[in-house]
Amino acid sequence: MPFKSPHRWPGLLLVAAFVCPPLSLVAHAADERSRPAAVAPPDLAAAMVRYRNALAEYQSARANYDAAADSYWRLIAEKRRRRRAKRASHETIALDDYVLAQPPVYTGPPKPRDPTKPPEAAPLPPYVPVVADFLADAQREFNFVPRLPQSETEYKQAYARVALAAGLRPDQIVRIYAFESGGNGEYDVQAGLENNKRARAITTALGYNQLLSTNSVEIVAESGNAFVKALFARAARLAGGRRNALEAKIAILRKMIGFARSVPDDWNKHQRLANTPKGLGTHALNLDLDIGPLLQTQKLLDSIVFARRKGVEKTLTAAELEMMNLTGDGSGFDMITLPAVWRDKVPTANFFQQSGYRDNPVAQRNNVVARLIAATDTVMDRETKKPGARELAEALR
Repeated sequence: MPFKSPHRWPGLLLVAAFVCPPLSLVAHAADERSRPAAVAPPDLAAAMVRYRNALAEYQSARANYDAAADSYWRLIAEKRRRRRAKRASHETIALDDYVLAQPPVYTGPPKPRDPTKPPEAAPLPPYVPVVADFLADAQREFNFVPRLPQSETEYKQAYARVALAAGLRPDQIVRIYAFESGGNGEYDVQAGLENNKRARAITTALGYNQLLSTNSVEIVAESGNAFVKALFARAARLAGGRRNALEAKIAILRKMIGFARSVPDDWNKHQRLANTPKGLGTHALNLDLDIGPLLQTQKLLDSIVFARRKGVEKTLTAAELEMMNLTGDGSGFDMITLPAVWRDKVPTANFFQQSGYRDNPVAQRNNVVARLIAATDTVMDRETKKPGARELAEALR
C-alpha cells in the first residue's frame, strides 16, 4: 500500500467540501504561507557555527599530521629497503641508514561532534575466534580432536623435552614463556584472556609462545614434514591403540600440511588461509599434547636458525630472541644486530609497520631499542617469579 501523508485524511477533505472556513482562518493560513521557513533555535544555530569552525580547525590539523605521518613512514620503509639491499651486497650499515627522529604524534584538537546528531556509540571491536572455535573448526574441517593434557604439568613437561632437544637454552625457554604468557599462563592461554577467560580475545595468539593462527599455518607449511617424521619415530616405540591413534593423527596432520602448502610460502597468503575455518582448525594443533610443543618450539627455533644463517654466532639473550618473536625475524634481526652504542639512538619505529607500531603501546613508550630491550628484560625478571614460570623451570631440570 502506498504511503499516505497524515495531513491528507479523507474525512477532512469531505468536511472542506461542504463547510466554508471562517475568514480569520483563511487569513491566518495566508499569513503562515508568507512567513519564511522555520530557523533553528538561536542556541542550536550558535552551536552549529562553533561546530563548523571546530571542524575546519580539526580537518586542517589532521591533514597536516597525516601528511607528516605519511612522509615519516615512507622514509621508514625506504630506509628499511636500503638496509636490506646493503646487507645483500655485504655493505656496511651506517647509523644514518635508520630514521633517527621519532614518529609524529597528533597534537591537534579532537574531532568535534555535530550537535544535530546524537552521540555515536563506540563501535565494538571485531570478533576474534577463541579456543572453542579452533576446536570446533578442527573437528568439522579435519575430523581432528586434539589429545589434551591431563594437567598443565603434563604439557609443560612435554614442551620442556621438545624445547631442550631442539637446542633452546633453559633461560630462553622460561623467560620467553614468562613474558608471553604473563608468567602463569596455561597451554591454552590466548591474548586478551590471560586473567579472565570471559573477556574479549584481542588476537588469535595462543600458547606459551603466543603463536598467531598465521604462525601455525606457516610453520605447518614449512616444518610439517619434520613433525610427521618425529611423530612416526614416536609411534614406532608404541603399540596397540596408542600407536594407531598417533598414526591416525599423522594422517590428519598431512592433510593440514597440504592445506597450508596450497599457497606460496608467503606471510600474507598464509594469513588469508589462517582466517578460514581450515586455518583456525590447523591452529588447534597447538592444544595437542603430541604436536603443540613441536609448534611452540619451532617458532623460537626458526628465529635462532634465521639469526645463525645471517651470521650471528653468539647465543641470543631471551630479550633479543623476543625481539625477533615480536617484530618478525627480519626486523628482529635488524634490531638485535645494532651496535650497542646505537641502541639508545635508534627509534623502535624503524622495526615496525605503521599499523603495528600504532597498536603496540609498549614500543611507543619504550621508543628506542635500548629502552625496549631493557623493558622486556624487566618484565621477564618479574614474571619468572610466578608459579607457572617456576614450574616450567623445574620441568627443564
